[in-house]
Amino acid sequence: MTVHLSLDVLVNAPPESVFDAFTQWSEQGEWMTGTRVEVRRGDGQSPHSEIAGWTGLGPLGFSDTMTITRWEPPYRVDVEHTGSVVRGTGTMQVLALPDGRSRLVWSEGLELPLGAVGRAGWPLAKPAFMAGAKRSLRKFASLVETGTLPR
Repeated sequence: MTVHLSLDVLVNAPPESVFDAFTQWSEQGEWMTGTRVEVRRGDGQSPHSEIAGWTGLGPLGFSDTMTITRWEPPYRVDVEHTGSVVRGTGTMQVLALPDGRSRLVWSEGLELPLGAVGRAGWPLAKPAFMAGAKRSLRKFASLVETGTLPR
């Protein structure tokens, strides 16, 4: 079963700054709750580059490996999740708004793991997942607006 998720955040910064900050993969741990990300293959800024994220606390968690499938700075990056737990697609799109602002739209099409157990547990896990992702995007916007993240 594939679930589709979409979240967005307004950022008081131009698309170039938002895109550059979002795609500083090794900096994602600064704003994404419980996650560390690194480039495993390629430059991390082109199709076929591979990225790996670790989500969890200490040794308890899971790896989320991804391959960049589309790279269109400063507006869009698509990934294919290739891990054993997280599989599916992801899109990060930056929309230009008036007055030098942007909207970052983060959408995912994720295959639920664990078969029937995953399907049954998703309604319970979804609110916490969405709350954490929203909090992370708000923190991202704040860090970009204050110049704390690389641009």
